[in-house]
Amino acid sequence: MKKKLLTVLQYTFFAALAAFFVWLSLKDMDAKKWAQLKDALDRANYWLLVPVLGLLLASHWLRALRWRQLIQPMGYDPSRVNCFLGVMIGYFVNLGAPRLGEVVKCTVLARYEKVPADKLVGTIVAERAFDVVCLVTVFGLTLIFQYDVIHSLTSGNSDILFRNANGKISWLKIAAGLAAIAFVFLSCRWAFKRFEHIAAVRKVRAIFVNIWQGLISVKDVKNKPLFFVYTVGIWCLYLLSTWFGFFAISATSHLSLLDALSVLAMGSVGMIVSPGGIGVYPFLVQKTVSLYNIPAEPFGLALGWLLWFGQFLSFILFGTTSFILLPRLNKKPHYQIVSHEGTTDHPAQDL
Repeated sequence: MKKKLLTVLQYTFFAALAAFFVWLSLKDMDAKKWAQLKDALDRANYWLLVPVLGLLLASHWLRALRWRQLIQPMGYDPSRVNCFLGVMIGYFVNLGAPRLGEVVKCTVLARYEKVPADKLVGTIVAERAFDVVCLVTVFGLTLIFQYDVIHSLTSGNSDILFRNANGKISWLKIAAGLAAIAFVFLSCRWAFKRFEHIAAVRKVRAIFVNIWQGLISVKDVKNKPLFFVYTVGIWCLYLLSTWFGFFAISATSHLSLLDALSVLAMGSVGMIVSPGGIGVYPFLVQKTVSLYNIPAEPFGLALGWLLWFGQFLSFILFGTTSFILLPRLNKKPHYQIVSHEGTTDHPAQDL
């Protein structure tokens, strides 16, 4: 009973959060701005959603191939198609039930490939660990390549963090910053050990432990370079799909691929915060493009909802298709188990 109540509260919270950000992005809209937004959306080039959907589909395919690589060291060799369909079904379910999609994704593959679902959970942890690293990397690249934008946003006050009174780089300040980071890390490590009897501390520690274990699990992958190619490819395709979306609206068509880094970074946060990114993703995109002198209303708002709609459409379209195709392509159970003695191959295993 308690578990069901917590689940209901969790879903209610995410729904309320999404509704709040929808309200936040629309609260300053008057009749004139609504008319401008309608005009911006009417003038948008919706045909550009086709390459955006294609890029997103390619990124999902690479994600499926990467997931398959993580499964293979356990002695199973699932079909590429089944892995892809499972990934898309997981995305589809996540739209309505946050995090449940990961469970369904594992359940689907366990049913059709005879891979124990509990073993697949570890692969999900590994995937999420690398996604966290990639997201942090995207933020780092944004800081490097979009420094001028961030600098103007802070009115030059960011220079004080690493420059002295003469305007030159202060290595002493940089060293002090690194020392502070090291101190925080060591303090957290000490706190985790000292207060491990507290449930909340154990949960936080478990998050970091799971991320670390997920990262080191790649050591068991046979083709490690290919694994990292898949990982980089996934995020490069995310970046390209964001950039292509800029061209759908004339006011944002001049923004560069590097400008898309900022939108990708903040948009990714929005996709994490609420189910399917609804509300949060458009709001963060709207506020991010406004840094590039794009009016938040109507063009920032129009771009935010247009980019979100492209991703939402990909989950609905490909997810629904996957639900239909999966049982049709797996009328008879077929799977492949890899052992040290050899391989038992079933003809229908790969399409």
